[in-house]
Amino acid sequence: MTAHTSAHASVPVAPELVEFRREVDAWINENFPAELRTEEKQEEFYQYLPRYPDGEDFQLWKQRVVDKGWGTPGYPAEYGGAGLSTEQTRIVLKAFVENGAYNPVQGMGTSMLGPTLLEYGNDAQKAQHLSGIAHGTVLWCQGYSEPGSGSDLASLQTKAEDKGDHYLVNGQKIWTSGSLWADWIFCLVRTDPTTKHDGISFLLIDMKTPGIEVRPIQIISGQSPFSEVFFTDVVVPKENLVGELNKGWTIAKRLLQFERDATTNNRRQLAGDTRPVGEIAKEYVGVDEQGRIADPDIRARVVKHMMNFEALKLMQGRMLEATKAGQGPDASTSVVKNARAQIQQEREELLIEIMGFNGLGWEDNGFSQTELETTRAFLSNKAMSIFSGTHEIQNNIIAKRMLGLLDHQ
Repeated sequence: MTAHTSAHASVPVAPELVEFRREVDAWINENFPAELRTEEKQEEFYQYLPRYPDGEDFQLWKQRVVDKGWGTPGYPAEYGGAGLSTEQTRIVLKAFVENGAYNPVQGMGTSMLGPTLLEYGNDAQKAQHLSGIAHGTVLWCQGYSEPGSGSDLASLQTKAEDKGDHYLVNGQKIWTSGSLWADWIFCLVRTDPTTKHDGISFLLIDMKTPGIEVRPIQIISGQSPFSEVFFTDVVVPKENLVGELNKGWTIAKRLLQFERDATTNNRRQLAGDTRPVGEIAKEYVGVDEQGRIADPDIRARVVKHMMNFEALKLMQGRMLEATKAGQGPDASTSVVKNARAQIQQEREELLIEIMGFNGLGWEDNGFSQTELETTRAFLSNKAMSIFSGTHEIQNNIIAKRMLGLLDHQ
């Protein structure tokens, strides 16, 4: 069988996958409503996340994707997915972005909790939760970080006491994205105070349960994407425990691997001017007599950036091959997470320098909308080296699990 190099990737792709990509592109372009293709409507969707916008056009697109099973393409059909392979799933999710569309049910449920439940959940938990995730009718948030347990997550203190037929949860989570609108939270709790990593369990908690209080945290933009979540004598049924008691740390690490793996298709990293950097540089900096970027220093850095980006895509291709072989997300996701953050931040910094004064706008005073969004992307994507595990934490994971180094080394 002859492999081809897809126009959408830098690694050889089997002919049947090339054809599948064509079919996916055709379906998206035929079914994505024209009314949603405007830049304004695109931004509306991403600004609403983790909620979903109202409107008949969005509901139509959402229903079409849900009926196709492509909101969660890798889930089994019985849970609302399409039963696609790992390769096909990545093709579908990538095609949404590259065709100017989006996955209308994307969120923490689809990319993080769902894959985790498929691996660790029991049949009853899968039946109760996966369809709601796949249909975009139930929103989830993540209860991991605490005021004193961010980078050292395993030191968390939110406790769940065994009360016979239920757990009684008390404690606090912080920086909980989307908790203002979430229906449920997947939460790490301490069920054994005598040990650190082996005393943590993984619970699913209904956010409507009495005793839960959500307090928004307002950031400099005036928005409140994060919140503090307080638990005071919250009753959680025993059947909401995922996996074994005190084995939640293993599940938590697996979920974080899915989260880091999911950043590949995260549109947050595609904000602003999404054209190739070289094309943008030629527009703003100009070209020399040979048609190259006029400034030799910027030209050299753009070339280096493009080489790094191609290397990243090849690395992701190798990870996909490992997933096909049944290895799944592993410590290499930490390498990709750090590399993606560095390359994306490098891109934003290059763009701001290339655009000069035009890259410094904040409001519509002679700046184009794309220029304003590029400035915001430059600022917001600084968080890429913090969210989903800090750069330093990823380096620790790489050192210990890939290089075999000990703490004292």
